Amino acid sequence: MNTARAAATFEPVGRSVATARAFVRDTLQGWGFSDVVDDAVVLTSELVTNAVIHAGTAADVECLRYDTGVRVEVSDHYPERELPLHDVHRQAHPDHEGGRGLLLCSALATRWGVQYSPETKQVWFHLDLPQRPTGTRSAGPVLPVAALPLTDERVRVAVVQADRNGVITRWNEDASELFGHPSDQVVGKPLGDFAAWPQTPGTGHGIAEALLLSRWEGSYGIRVADGRVQPVYGSHLRVRDTSGEPSTVCLLVLEDERAILQNPTRGTVSRDGSGNERVKAADPFETFIGSPAPDDLDGLLQRTVERARDMLDGDAAYLLLATDDETELEVRASTGLPSARQRFARVPVEAGTGRYGSARMPAVHDDLTAVPGAVPLLAGTGMRSIVTVPLKVEGRLTGSLGVAAESPGRYSNEQALRLQFAADRIALAVESARLTELERLRRGSLSFLVEASDLLAGTLERDQTLALMAQMTVPTLASWCAVYTIAEAAEPELAFVLHEDEDRIDGIKALLSKVQPPAPDPTPGARIWTAPSDAAHSTALRASLRSLGLGEPGRPATGPGTALATAAAVGGETVVLPLVARNRVIGMLTLGKPSDERFRQEILELAEDLSRRAALALDNARLYSERTAISQALQRSLLPPGLPVIPGVEVEVVYRAAGEGNEVGGDFYDVFPIREGCWGFAIGDVCGTGPEAAAVTGLARHALRLLAREGFSGPSVLERLNAAILDEGARSRFLTLLYGELWPQPDGGAILKVVCAGHPLPLRLRQDGTVEAAADPQPLLGVLEDLELVEQTIELAPGDVLLCVTDGVTERREGTRMLGDDGLADVLATCTGLNAGAVAARIQRAVERFASDAPSDDMAILAMRVPE
Repeated sequence: MNTARAAATFEPVGRSVATARAFVRDTLQGWGFSDVVDDAVVLTSELVTNAVIHAGTAADVECLRYDTGVRVEVSDHYPERELPLHDVHRQAHPDHEGGRGLLLCSALATRWGVQYSPETKQVWFHLDLPQRPTGTRSAGPVLPVAALPLTDERVRVAVVQADRNGVITRWNEDASELFGHPSDQVVGKPLGDFAAWPQTPGTGHGIAEALLLSRWEGSYGIRVADGRVQPVYGSHLRVRDTSGEPSTVCLLVLEDERAILQNPTRGTVSRDGSGNERVKAADPFETFIGSPAPDDLDGLLQRTVERARDMLDGDAAYLLLATDDETELEVRASTGLPSARQRFARVPVEAGTGRYGSARMPAVHDDLTAVPGAVPLLAGTGMRSIVTVPLKVEGRLTGSLGVAAESPGRYSNEQALRLQFAADRIALAVESARLTELERLRRGSLSFLVEASDLLAGTLERDQTLALMAQMTVPTLASWCAVYTIAEAAEPELAFVLHEDEDRIDGIKALLSKVQPPAPDPTPGARIWTAPSDAAHSTALRASLRSLGLGEPGRPATGPGTALATAAAVGGETVVLPLVARNRVIGMLTLGKPSDERFRQEILELAEDLSRRAALALDNARLYSERTAISQALQRSLLPPGLPVIPGVEVEVVYRAAGEGNEVGGDFYDVFPIREGCWGFAIGDVCGTGPEAAAVTGLARHALRLLAREGFSGPSVLERLNAAILDEGARSRFLTLLYGELWPQPDGGAILKVVCAGHPLPLRLRQDGTVEAAADPQPLLGVLEDLELVEQTIELAPGDVLLCVTDGVTERREGTRMLGDDGLADVLATCTGLNAGAVAARIQRAVERFASDAPSDDMAILAMRVPE
């Protein structure tokens, strides 16, 4: 049953969020509902933020008191009918500024819901009160006698009072009994002279700071009369005396008797095996963060800034984490700030003037307009006052937590100390979560770099290397990527562009083609490049003006959609990394983010590692392409320019050099005119493959043409070629060669005069299908100085075929099997009636199909046929 009601309306301005929090806090505390105040304020803050900031309407807040709990209703006047899904945790992205209200309702409220009307949308939540005996504000469970704390026969509670300066003004009899100092010896002296305050340098607070807090509990030591340090548990309460001056009352008991003073925890009640209730002590960390605590770093940081903002009734809060060298702080979570200030913005640690600009000590700034630039992160946000405290672990700066307000003079040193205590409680958990995330990122980075290195090493083609560079960065490291290449003494050239949305690629490419490329600075590391973002926004503005009819006269008023989409795609942070290989900048890798997004420091370091590997891969591809182009140009000069047309004779050649990138190997062929009515032909095989064999190939082919056209006979041509090969000395290689001269006959036949110097014998296929060797073997070239060769004559009738091959055909192997001369003859016997081209093609297929693996030797096939 509803027993009380309180309602208020808040205007759609940022300060209304803090006012709404204060309204709910005051209302619930007035009703005696302190146990649910914190959760109610957090939920109200989020829901009012959604109304006045994101929906842009006034917010109506109504609190309803019930016997068992409280119901809070928040209504706005923007009834967008989006039904909340059942599994709310999976629907809203935790980094999104809006939409967390329903997430928190699901996590904190006992019950919650959404109601719509034609004019309003209402989100309500209900918080149940904890079950306690009637008439008690806070009570512990019933414990067995054995579980009660032990004390001396007489319980002594020292009551010590200190004034605003920490000087002792009261010292009771129990204090004298416990510590051995009479009252007249300690009154008027600083309490710090007697307190042994355990503190790690850079973390926590000293006794002077603790005395300024409104309430404090904890353990420390008091130096007794004999010089020992007596461990005590203290409870401090800040009060005002009769004259209105602040002072602190300290209640102290022996550390072993701390249960006498320690406040009951807000932990959960459970039962042991005997049915007795046990209170699970609340962890100070969970007291601030809430339970269950987020299990990921981003969730933990976001919960921290929200709780810090609510704790100090701020309008905004942010948390920064320090880089490894503690020179910069990176924004990792925020609330109440523009989205551009949310993630991964970086500020130097010692920014600004005076202590307000330092992140290493707590700081309070009453009015930011009085010291411009003191807190760069808040420039232009409307925030006037701020309190910042460091996050430290073992004296090392790990981060900074700040809470800001739109009104000046909001915060005091006492609130700074309160925030510092909260920061000390979460610093270790944040650092642990950060190190866990960093280790995960490093493992992922190593895996990424290994995979990237394998991919880059797997290709030596320039265009494919450029494509791989872009594909590895998008979307893993960036939203879009552009690669510039730089040739010798040339300007940077845009070589490749990629965006995670393919529809944006053309727009970005067109934009970058109009922008002056970044300067090829060889300095390692990423540097900011603002030109794409500036150009995109300028283009979008002009397009918008033209669409409104305000553009340049005579230009069409095209829609600004494409320009706006491009501006959004490249509107975030853009960085340039040089591609340096062999002390020269050969290109630049440009990475970009969409609007309001920045790069994490870890991502930039990973991109720098990738750029070094990519630069070497790109340079290797360039060198390989240049070498391949030169090699292929030289090799093409060793091949015949083309096959001549011989009247009355069909000629076909199949040629394949072994080895990747080789166009000419140790095998070669040539068909050329010698004089009127006479053509020369040759097919040979130089020992070995590759460039060295190709060099002898060039010598042989050009020498054959020159000597044949000088009128030398076949034996004389080969004898002189043999002498030229031997003159090469150590570079000489032996050569098998079939050389002949061809005379087509008027009656349709052809006469050939051949010399077979150590080469596989030519085979003649007659019309009746018989196959026979058409010449006798003679010594090969490049071995003997005195070489005597003879010329043999072959007559081809119409329909006959003469087949000449190199040993790459006859020595084709599959295990212990070899094609051989007999196998080649069997294949040729099946070629009756085929023209020269079909004969050469059938021989080639037979060679390739004889074994499953690729041929490892050069191969040349020369087929000549007299048509019927």
